[in-house]
Amino acid sequence: MDRNRLKHQVASMRSSLFDQGYLDEPFIQLEELQDDDNPNFVQEIVTLFYTDSARLIQNIEHALNSRRIDFDKLDDYMHQFKGSSSSIGAKKVTNECTVFREYCSAENAEGCIRSFQQVKQEYAILRRKLEVYLQMVRQAAVSRTT
Repeated sequence: MDRNRLKHQVASMRSSLFDQGYLDEPFIQLEELQDDDNPNFVQEIVTLFYTDSARLIQNIEHALNSRRIDFDKLDDYMHQFKGSSSSIGAKKVTNECTVFREYCSAENAEGCIRSFQQVKQEYAILRRKLEVYLQMVRQAAVSRTT
């Protein structure tokens, strides 16, 4: 693929992620920390986010499926998930985590269950979009060096 066209596609996709509200300022800050000494910084941070998120989602599912829901424990898990999401600039995921935590505060199990489905959906969408974006970034970097 033509190098300029690939750079344009990367810029367009990045802009789209921000325009659609999937990403916000902290993601820009992560990108600014990436340099020639650490060319995979963003990819590494996002991969850590995926690993952490998978663990937290599993913990939340387990807590929601327990006989007696411990709303404090649920809120702690979601607080961690919200923090991780916020730190990489995952705006929609962070917003859905806030909604979930409000249901926890109200001790509304049905609200938590519905909200958690929304959290997982936003997370899955973001993950798909970020994986495509980061793959394009890698391709652009390779085409730059060849």
